[in-house]
Amino acid sequence: MLLLMAFSGPSFLHPSSASRLNPLLFTKHRRSFALSRFRFRRLHQRQLAVAASANGVFTSPEIAKTFDFASEERIYKWWESQGYFRPHYDQDTVPFVISMPPPNVTGSLHMGHAMFVTLEDIMVRYNRMKGRPTLWLPGTDHAGIATQLVVERMLASEGIKRVELGRDEFTKRVWEWKEKYGGTITNQIKRLGASCDWTKEHFTLDDQLSRAVIEAFVRLHERGLIYQGSYMVNWSPNLQTAVSDLEVEYSEESGTLYHIKYRVAGGSSSDYLTVATTRPETLFGDVAIAVNPQDDRYSKYVGMTAIVPMTYGRHVPIISDKNVDKDFGTGVLKISPGHDHNDYLLARKLGLPILNVMNKDGTLNKVAGLYCGLDRFEARKKLWTDLEEMGLAVKKEAHTLRVPRSQRGGEIIEPLVSKQWFVTMEPLAEKALRAVEKGELTIIPERFEKIYNHWLSNIKDWCISRQLWWGHRIPVWYIVGKNPEEDYIVARNADEALEQAQKKYGKDVEIYQDPDVLDTWFSSALWPFSTLGWPDETAEDFKRFYPTTMLETGHDILFFWVARMVMMGIEFTGTVPFSYIYLHGLIRDSQGRKMSKTLGNVIDPLDTIKEFGTDALRFTLALGTAGQDLNLSTERLTSNKAFTNKLWNAGKFILQNLPTQNDSQSWDSILSFEFEKDDCLLKLPLPECWIVSELHSLIDVVTISYDKFFFGDVGRDVYNFFWGDFADWYIEASKARLYQSGGTSQS
Repeated sequence: MLLLMAFSGPSFLHPSSASRLNPLLFTKHRRSFALSRFRFRRLHQRQLAVAASANGVFTSPEIAKTFDFASEERIYKWWESQGYFRPHYDQDTVPFVISMPPPNVTGSLHMGHAMFVTLEDIMVRYNRMKGRPTLWLPGTDHAGIATQLVVERMLASEGIKRVELGRDEFTKRVWEWKEKYGGTITNQIKRLGASCDWTKEHFTLDDQLSRAVIEAFVRLHERGLIYQGSYMVNWSPNLQTAVSDLEVEYSEESGTLYHIKYRVAGGSSSDYLTVATTRPETLFGDVAIAVNPQDDRYSKYVGMTAIVPMTYGRHVPIISDKNVDKDFGTGVLKISPGHDHNDYLLARKLGLPILNVMNKDGTLNKVAGLYCGLDRFEARKKLWTDLEEMGLAVKKEAHTLRVPRSQRGGEIIEPLVSKQWFVTMEPLAEKALRAVEKGELTIIPERFEKIYNHWLSNIKDWCISRQLWWGHRIPVWYIVGKNPEEDYIVARNADEALEQAQKKYGKDVEIYQDPDVLDTWFSSALWPFSTLGWPDETAEDFKRFYPTTMLETGHDILFFWVARMVMMGIEFTGTVPFSYIYLHGLIRDSQGRKMSKTLGNVIDPLDTIKEFGTDALRFTLALGTAGQDLNLSTERLTSNKAFTNKLWNAGKFILQNLPTQNDSQSWDSILSFEFEKDDCLLKLPLPECWIVSELHSLIDVVTISYDKFFFGDVGRDVYNFFWGDFADWYIEASKARLYQSGGTSQS
């Protein structure tokens, strides 16, 4: 656990190589450095060492030849038990507060977790050493889709289906699973050395956070920012729920382009339009055929009707629209607004009807006639065979598709019109944009400001409802016998809803709650303030620690989470929820490739820790640059493992040459020495005077880097000072005096 303390604050420090001094050239004519502006808390080293030794926390330096990183867990537990991770309250000092990105309760440790733990721990320990009340608030996310998927698979292995259990029993099973396995990710993050205040750990389905979620929904609805409607969404047939645009990943995959004849009504056998489509099964939902008005090949057919194949002669209009690409396929577009985002927008613009041909499980419905009940992909195969028999199949050819897949389940997403709950985002986004513009919020690296601004400037309304059983139930109640789209009640609980319903509809009214739950990101968007007691703004933690200081996370969830927190924070608390956003990059393999199971290049942090130790892993990750991807290699880890051992051996050398515990006079002399004062410094022997001056210089340089969040520079400067100046020069010089002349060393 050496670097968990040493690297995270200016204990070992170093200037750039250009300003390094040769000890043989050292004179009194040097730069003076003062440490009075730093508020580092002075620990009583003697008492600390005695306490740790008495509890058997640290390996004896006389015995161990190398640092035994297998003891890191024991050291960490001792630190935690001593309360070192809790904030020390000081009403006169501005606290440093950072909220941990809550990992999914289903998750297992990966390098992204190792990266955020490393960077956040550096920030936390640095500010803690400066004497600021420092809170690093941890927690986990209930991960609606991911958790439900895990438990459904577990039940399936027992031959049980979710619907057979019913909602209450299924939810009970999920809670049982959470209690049994939900702490795994927390324990693994502790293994990374995260110095969080674990007494304040939260879970997004905690009672307090659930109260905050309901309050947020009610207030947004009261302000007219939440509405219900049937719109095109991304639908997951396996999970049978809507998923966010941000949770759909597009991949380039090999597919087929099908060419199909659409006969022109009233024309001869030679009058037909050939449509090229990648999804022929959606033709049952066609409401029009469109061509470009500048395409002379088809201008004579505009205004006529076409016969949709395999629909018993259903006619649709042939129209012209400038958005039709003349060069794609045959230049003829079939418009199926119930199953394509672009077709949906075009149909709404032109006033065309919307026809849905698919059930929520991905099978075709009765609109598809003889194909009703068939899975969408089975229907595609059968339809093509039938089209060939009818002479309406022209050809099929290989085509590269941009396939939308669920980020969670991996299945192909189906665009589908569905009734959902939405948040109107534009007014919220305007405030979040102004926060950056006015300098209330700083994004690091700065280049991500453009991406942040572009997304918020072109934001779409947020579909917040999910057709799941695990999550925060939407606080909406409907009236039995009334139209659910017109008569509903938004309330904080069932009793309040019933009271409102009785006032409006009479004492005998019956109500039932909306079966949907909220998008997981809805509760996560409240994380910086819901975890501190909001909506109770008189809560001690809320008054003391909000707004927070820093939000650190991967740049890949800037929109999923970060921007939404900014919007919600401003909306509900009137202030930006944090002052800084620090975005780290992805961790790649030694060849710069993204880690994936397919490539077989995934590096497991726990396996890495077993081989190299937590310190070596963290130090390697810390040497990166904000926002840039980092290539992780065995060579780097091996080198930094050697650095860890160098730290251990240097510490062992110092401990072996300290006075004995009962030599009070020597300890008092050492602990009372004021190294920050020039007069005291110049009384030291030349080696000590030189190394302390170098330390002062290093503190100056490294503090500037810390305050600019240049942690890679901090790591390199610390490395150079410790290995070059301290270990190779100073310790060797000390050995000569200690072992040959019997001298002593003050520092």
